[in-house]
Amino acid sequence: MPRRSLRRTRQGAAIAVAAATALVGVGGVADAGAAKPKIVVKDGVTQPVFSYKDAIREHVYVETSLDSDRDGKRDRVNVDIIRPKESGNGLKVPVVMDASPYYDNVGRGNEAEKKTYDAAGNPVKFPLYYDNYFVPRGYAFLAVDAVGSNKSDGCPGVGESDVLGTKSVIDWLNGRAKAFKADGSPVEASWSTGRTGMIGKSWDGTLANGVASTGVKGLETIVPISAISSWYDYSRSNGVKYWDDEQPYLARLVDTDPPAKCAAVRAEHDKGEDDATGNYTPYWHQRNYRDGGFGEVGDVRASVFAFHGVNDLNVKTDHFSKWWEGLAKRGVTRKVWLSQRGHVDPFDTRRELWVATLHKWFDHELHKIKNDALKEPRADVETGPDQWVSQANWPAPGTRKLTLRPGQDGSLGGKPGSGTASYTDAPGPNGDGYSESELVTDPTTAKPHRLAYVSAPTPRDARLSGTPAATLKAKLDKPTSNLTVLLVDYGEDTRINYLGAGSGIETLATESCHGESTPTDDACYKQTRTRTIKSAVNVVGRGWLDVQNRGSLSTPAPVTPGKYYNVRWQALSQDYVLKKGHRVGLILAGTDADYNTEKPTGAQITVDLAGSSVSVPVVLGDREASTLITPQSRSVWQGPATADLPVQPKQFH
Repeated sequence: MPRRSLRRTRQGAAIAVAAATALVGVGGVADAGAAKPKIVVKDGVTQPVFSYKDAIREHVYVETSLDSDRDGKRDRVNVDIIRPKESGNGLKVPVVMDASPYYDNVGRGNEAEKKTYDAAGNPVKFPLYYDNYFVPRGYAFLAVDAVGSNKSDGCPGVGESDVLGTKSVIDWLNGRAKAFKADGSPVEASWSTGRTGMIGKSWDGTLANGVASTGVKGLETIVPISAISSWYDYSRSNGVKYWDDEQPYLARLVDTDPPAKCAAVRAEHDKGEDDATGNYTPYWHQRNYRDGGFGEVGDVRASVFAFHGVNDLNVKTDHFSKWWEGLAKRGVTRKVWLSQRGHVDPFDTRRELWVATLHKWFDHELHKIKNDALKEPRADVETGPDQWVSQANWPAPGTRKLTLRPGQDGSLGGKPGSGTASYTDAPGPNGDGYSESELVTDPTTAKPHRLAYVSAPTPRDARLSGTPAATLKAKLDKPTSNLTVLLVDYGEDTRINYLGAGSGIETLATESCHGESTPTDDACYKQTRTRTIKSAVNVVGRGWLDVQNRGSLSTPAPVTPGKYYNVRWQALSQDYVLKKGHRVGLILAGTDADYNTEKPTGAQITVDLAGSSVSVPVVLGDREASTLITPQSRSVWQGPATADLPVQPKQFH
C-alpha cells in the first residue's frame, strides 16, 4: 500500500477512536452502562485505568516455518504475555513487543534485568518498564524470546532466523500463524487488535528493523534504539574488520542450551562471515535489512521512531543514517532522537520526556488516537551535554558540504594542496597498528605511521550534521592496505565522556518509577546523570577502508603497486558543534588499533595532496562556509602532546 494512503487510513481510524473514547468514563467502562470495557483518553493520551496487579500473565508457543536446529520439527517461539484482565472480556488491545535473545543471559536495560517465572512457567517479572507503564493504559506487552534463546526452540540465527521467528509472532497476532499452550492445545490471539509496535535496544531493536523490512502486515510502528540495519556493517567497514569470530561469538552468548546442540550452526556462522577476507558475502546479504535477502527498506510499512547515539562505537552511526536515508526515500513516517552518548538507552538519557513522547507515539500509531505526535519536530538532537535542539529533519536543514584540503606544510584549508606525502601502515607497539590516542597527539610533529593536517582556529561555532566522506589520490607499494581517516576537534572543552564507563552516563542510587508495580515486578529504575570530561582533543569522525574493496565489498580488486588510484569512502555519520577558536584536524593513517582487528600490511601509502580532500557536512551559508576553515602553519601551534582516548566498552544491555 502506498505510504500516503496508509497515513490517510490511520487518520480515519484515529478519528473513529476519538469519537468512541469521548463516551468513555472513569475505570474504562462506558457511563451508559455498556458491558464492554473501554480505553480512556484524556489530553490526547491513554490513561492508566486497568489494573497491572490483576493483569493476565500467560505464555504461548508460536509455530514458525523454521527448523533452525535441524531436529525435523518446526521451531516454536516462546511468547510471554501480560495484558489487561478486561481483554479477556471483550476488550481488544494493541501490542507493544520487545523481542530479544538476551532475556536469560546478559539481561535487559541498564540494570541487566532478566525474566522470572512461577512454578507453572508463567511470567512474573518482565524486564524493563514497558509492561508496567503500558498495560494499565490498555496495551498488551509481549516479551518474545528470539529463536534459539531462553524458552524458544532452535539455534540463534544472528540476524536471520531470529527475525523470521519474530515475524511469525506478528502473523499469529493477525490470524496468519498457529500458537499453542504448554499442554499442546491451540490458542488464538482473540484479545488483540493485531496492531503491533516493536521496541528495543541493540539486538532487540535490530529485530524490529529486520521484521519491518519484511513488510509484514500488522506491524504498525517500530522504535529501534541503537539498532543494526545490516549485520555486515556491524562487523566490518568497507572490507576492514572490527572483530573476528563475531557471529559465532554472539550465537554462543545467547544460547544457554548444551553447546553441542547448535555447534553445526555456529560453524556455518563462522564459515559464512568469512573472516579471512572481510568481504560482503551471501551470508551478509541475507542479514542486510536495507537491501538484503528477505527484506529491504523499500518494503517497510511501519512508521519508525529511532534513537541512536552519534558516538556509539558498538552499533555505529552508519546503521542509523543509512536506514534513515532509505526510509526518507520511501516516504516512511519517521522520527528520530540523536544523543552525544555511546550505546545508551533514551530512558537513561531524557527519561521523563522520553516516556511521555513514546507514550504519545504509541497511542497515535497503535490506538489510533488523534494527538500531536506527528506535529512535533521530526528530529531532536543533542549538540552538547544535555543541550538539545529540535529541528524539522536530519541532517539539519541548511546543511551543505564543506571541502577541506591538506597542504604540504601540514595545514588544512579550502584550497587544493600540492606535492605528495607518505606514511606506512605499520605495526604499533602491540603489533596491531596504532591507537587513536597516538594518532591524534602532536599533530604538528611528523610521524612515519600517519599524516596530520590542522586548520587555523575557527572564527565562529560550526555544527557538523551528516556523513563526512574522504577522497584520496594515492599509490601503494603493495597490493592493498587498510586506510583510516579521523576528523579531530582540537580545543579545550567539557564534553560527554562517551568513551568512558557508562558511555556517557553515571548510574545513581536514587530511583524513579514509571508505571505500576507488584512485589515481583516493580516499575522503578535507578536514575542516571550525564558523565562529562574536560579534554583538549576529541575524535568527531572516523572512517575505514580496505583499499582492495574500494570499488566492491563483494569482489576485491588489489591495486597495482606504484600506480595512483582515486579512492573515496564514507566516514561514520555525526552531529557535533565545533566551538569558536577550536581547530579542525585531519589524520590519515593505516590500521586503527582501537577499532580494527586487521594486522597492518606494512604498505607505504603515498598521497597526492592536490587530489585529496575530506567533505564535511556543516550548517552554514555559502559565504560562511568559505571562511570557516583557513590554513594554519605548523610553526605557530603545537597541539596536545598526550590524549586519553580509551577504547569504548562494548555493551549489550
